Amino acid sequence: MLNIGDKAPLFTLPNQDDVEIGLRDLEGKWIVLYFYPKDNTPGCTKEACGFSESLPKFENLNAVILGVSPDSTAKHRSFIAKQKLDITLLADEKNEVSKEYGVWQMKKNYGKEYMGIVRSTFLINPEGKIAYMWENVKVEDHVQNVAIKLEQLQG
Repeated sequence: MLNIGDKAPLFTLPNQDDVEIGLRDLEGKWIVLYFYPKDNTPGCTKEACGFSESLPKFENLNAVILGVSPDSTAKHRSFIAKQKLDITLLADEKNEVSKEYGVWQMKKNYGKEYMGIVRSTFLINPEGKIAYMWENVKVEDHVQNVAIKLEQLQG
C-alpha cells in the first residue's frame, strides 16, 4: 500500500479521446487522481459531476483532475457526453494502474465476493509525491474535502 510522501507510481493510460496521458506529462502540477468502479452508476456519476462542477476551483489551484476506472475509452466518451462532464477520464481496462495504487481489492456486495476498485483518491504534488490520500471514499462532500485539503497543502 502507498503512503503519504511516497513517489506516485508512474503510468500512461488512454483518455476518453484515446489520447495517452502520463503522470510524467503533468509534472509541476497538482493532480487529483481518483479511482472509481464504473461509469453511469449512481455514486460514480455523483462523484464525477461533483469534480466536473468544481473544475474551475481546482484549475485555480493549479490542479488537474483525472478519473480512473476499468471502463473503455468508448464508455468514458458516452459517460462524459451523457453527464456533460469537463474532466478527463482514463481507461485502466487491465487494472494495472489500479493495482499499482493498491485500489484493486476484494470487495463484498450482497454476500458475493469479487475483485474491483475501492473508491479512492490520491492528491499528488508537483514533485510527483503523494501529498494526501483517501481510501474507501464516501461520495458525499468528498469533492469539497479534496479542494479544502489541496488549499491547506498549498498553504
